[in-house]
Amino acid sequence: MHRKHFLTAVAAAALAFGAGPAFAQKVLKYTHFQPAGNDQPKHAAALAFKEHVEKATNGSIKVELYPAGQLGPAQQVMEGLRLGSVELAVVHDGGIPGVYKTFNIFGLPFLFNDHAHAYAVLDGKFGQELAEDMRKRTGIRLMGYADNGIRHFTNSKRAIRTPEDMKGLKIRVQPSPVFVKLVESLGASPTAIDWGELPAALAQGTADGQENGVTNIMAASLFQHQKHITLDGHVYSLHAYMVSERFFNGLSAAEKQAVTEGVDKAKKIHRDMTRAQDLSAKKVLTEKGMTVTELTPAEIDRFRKVAQPVVRAYLEAEVSKEWTEKLLQAAATTK
Repeated sequence: MHRKHFLTAVAAAALAFGAGPAFAQKVLKYTHFQPAGNDQPKHAAALAFKEHVEKATNGSIKVELYPAGQLGPAQQVMEGLRLGSVELAVVHDGGIPGVYKTFNIFGLPFLFNDHAHAYAVLDGKFGQELAEDMRKRTGIRLMGYADNGIRHFTNSKRAIRTPEDMKGLKIRVQPSPVFVKLVESLGASPTAIDWGELPAALAQGTADGQENGVTNIMAASLFQHQKHITLDGHVYSLHAYMVSERFFNGLSAAEKQAVTEGVDKAKKIHRDMTRAQDLSAKKVLTEKGMTVTELTPAEIDRFRKVAQPVVRAYLEAEVSKEWTEKLLQAAATTK
């Protein structure tokens, strides 16, 4: 074969098998903060996303999973999404306000009646408007909301049934002024401690108690140092599925559809698994030796009347009056 014809044939074959620039594979780095186990909601969801996207795009997108915070802490990951060095991340509500301060509004306590109520608000007009505001302000596309567990108070001292029972307790909170305000409003002393230091803080008595969902209580074995849990459900805690807008805009229409469908599949798995853990809290934690206190709607309303006005005032003054009022309105009018 003539050399020119030979080289032309080689080039054509290379293109046909995807070696040329027109067939360059896109890499989607996907990170989350739970261990790489099938029993972990975020990782089970990530595996489903990877399988769907790679199959739906015939391999034009390769999904690389980085569980257990392998790409760094939440703030670093959020910056990576904004800059485009991280393509997709699932980050908890405490890690998002460093880049998008408005997300603090989800710390408003005693807002949702149950999981279905939260989903209706987040998947509806309000959730869509917030996501669009975030995209415009940060260059991060929020594609779905999932559960981080309904948060409850635990402690090593006594059962909590009324706000007065909180007085005098040192309660660990995530480093967030919203949660500091919440605990202060109930008469307890908030202590901001990073997640990684929490088990040791409880073991050493640096904090008497803390607040988290059953998923996190189990994952970190916090029940070992906490005798009591009150199922007050003060905050519906979130994980957000976020994609770099720069990356998303570089995808073809078919690839965008695959990623969108993949997030929907992942979100459903994530929600279903975490919700099941929330609903089994009494059984699971009783088996771990904790004394579980369940509250009536009237008892929960006592907590709401004490805590919600204080946190609302803080959010309106320091975060956004407009978005705080929009969230309250959405919760009040959504069934």
